[in-house]
Amino acid sequence: MEYLVVSLMFIVFLQTRFVELRRATLCLALQSALIAAACLVVGMSHGSGLHAWLPGVLTIAVKVLFIPYAILRVVNQLRDEREIVSDINVNYSTAFAACSMALGYMVIDGLLPQAEGRDILATSMFMIMTGLALIVMRSRAIMQMIGLITLENGIYLLGLIMTEGLPLIIELGIFLDVLIAVVILVILTSRLRLSFKTTDTNVLDKLKG
Repeated sequence: MEYLVVSLMFIVFLQTRFVELRRATLCLALQSALIAAACLVVGMSHGSGLHAWLPGVLTIAVKVLFIPYAILRVVNQLRDEREIVSDINVNYSTAFAACSMALGYMVIDGLLPQAEGRDILATSMFMIMTGLALIVMRSRAIMQMIGLITLENGIYLLGLIMTEGLPLIIELGIFLDVLIAVVILVILTSRLRLSFKTTDTNVLDKLKG
C-alpha cells in the first residue's frame, strides 16, 4: 500500500505540471487507476464477495475508461492548438501542491495523532486541496473538470480508508453523482466551445449584466 501512496502522490504532482490537455487527461486516468487499485486492496482485505471487488470495477469503468474518454472526445474537437495547451504558469499550482502535502500531514498529525494509515489520510487531503487548486487556478473548463475529479478521488479515498470500505449503496450513489456531473460538464464545455470558440471560462465574464 505504501508504494500505491507514493505513486499516487507522484501522479498528482505530475498532474499540476501538465498544460497540455491530452496529457493531463491521461494522467487523470492513471490517477483513477491507482484509486481503483486502492479500492480492490481495501475491499479484499476486509471481506470477500460482491462488495470486495465491485467498487474497484466501477472505478475502472467510470473513472479510468468512461470519464477520460468523454474528456478526450471534447479535446479532440478542439482545432486551435492554443486551446489544447493552457497558458498558465504551472509553477504556482505545483508550489500550492507542495504546500498542500505538508499541510495534509500537519492536519492529520494534529487531529489524528498516531493514526493507522497516516500516509493515506494525508494523501487524500493532499488530493482534495490540489484538485481545488486546479479548479480555481486553471481557466480551461477541461482542466477544471480534471481538478473536480481529482478532488472527488481524494474525498472517496478519505471515506474509503476512514470507514474501511463504504457501504455498497453509498458507493453506487457516489459513482452515479460523478457520472451525471461529468456528462453535464462535458455538454456545457461543448456548448462553450461552440458559442465562444474557446473553452476558457474567463469568457463567461462577458455575460455579466
